[in-house]
Amino acid sequence: MTDSSYVFDLLIVGAGPAGFACAYQLRNQDLKIAIIDQATFPRDKICGDALSADVVNQLYRMEESLGEKFEKFAEKIDSHGVRFVAPNHTSLAINYQNPNQGNAAGYISKRLDFDHFLFQEIENQSNVEIFQGEKVLDILSSSDGIELNTATAKFSGSIIVGADGAHSIVNRKLGNIKVEKDHYCAGIRQYYEGVSGFHEDQHIELHFYKELLPGYFWIFPLPNGQANVGLGMLSSEVSKRKIDLKKALTDLIQSKPHLRNRFKNSIPLEKPQGFGLPIGSKKRPISGDRFLLLGDAASLIDPFTGEGIGNALRSGRIAAEYIIKAFENQNFTSDALKQYDKMIYHKMWNELRVSRQLQKLLKYPRLFNFVVKQANNNSSVRTLLTSMLDNVDLKKELVKLGFYLKLLFGDIR
Repeated sequence: MTDSSYVFDLLIVGAGPAGFACAYQLRNQDLKIAIIDQATFPRDKICGDALSADVVNQLYRMEESLGEKFEKFAEKIDSHGVRFVAPNHTSLAINYQNPNQGNAAGYISKRLDFDHFLFQEIENQSNVEIFQGEKVLDILSSSDGIELNTATAKFSGSIIVGADGAHSIVNRKLGNIKVEKDHYCAGIRQYYEGVSGFHEDQHIELHFYKELLPGYFWIFPLPNGQANVGLGMLSSEVSKRKIDLKKALTDLIQSKPHLRNRFKNSIPLEKPQGFGLPIGSKKRPISGDRFLLLGDAASLIDPFTGEGIGNALRSGRIAAEYIIKAFENQNFTSDALKQYDKMIYHKMWNELRVSRQLQKLLKYPRLFNFVVKQANNNSSVRTLLTSMLDNVDLKKELVKLGFYLKLLFGDIR
């Protein structure tokens, strides 16, 4: 039996980046917004903790002062590039181009800190009330509105937003996105301190070992001499090959000589933590009568990199536009809200599709070895790959046979 009843215009489940962006974009609207989260902030979120150029871009697009405030945020480090380690253990370091107004193209910040930074930006927003420590137990949708129940309260609204991550109850109750192992990744994260050998420009590192393909092992530097270490693989491969990810993480660190040397004076700060990644490798319905799904709840994670924060922020920003239209027209039907789906995939599908194709190419380790070798021997190839990190139209070249023929015959200048 619930103790309290609340009536709002909009219910947002989840106070992470997607829920934040949606609420923040509605800060000047005459809408009463409830944000319901089962956690109490600050709270951890198992993740790689890397913040791409698009994350910074989305903050600036929401409001320039928000981007500037993030630039001054202390609990982060600049990251100026990425180090790829090929299956044959040769490495390639590439610096990012910087398309943003900020100091660096990318950053690394624990989600404990970054999400709390965002949380504090909406905590005192005049049209928002945040309910922490409230686990959603049930959601009911009718022609009259949405009803949401927790253990202690009942919430009513005209529309609900699912920004509650990979195991979204909004999707489970109202949506139709099912877990498909070929479109889902399993990951393991473990924090360390004392890992050595990082690039002077604080590159994130992606190690593509043959035994993990089409997944990868990562090492990301963090503030205060710490590191985020982990690995991710397609769930279908984990299941088919019966891989124990926690054991695989430990075995890699102990068995690879170059890793063993870098970890010899390190100290693990936690036990390995598992998490799931619903990747954006197929189009799905992400709205319906009186609901929208955002971020991880909408399976908008990049299939190649596993990055999802930028797309979470973008989806929240876009969702706000269609929520405003829904209230203006008093139309919360599936037909009206499916325009949100169309806009999301108009903005994101091109890159998600290319990333899925790149993920499939990881099944061919010799191809990866070849590209790294050519890039290390040819500055023009390195420059092209640098541009590809930020430009999806150039990135498309990586999935074309012609690109590899040009590499083979030295025809990239």
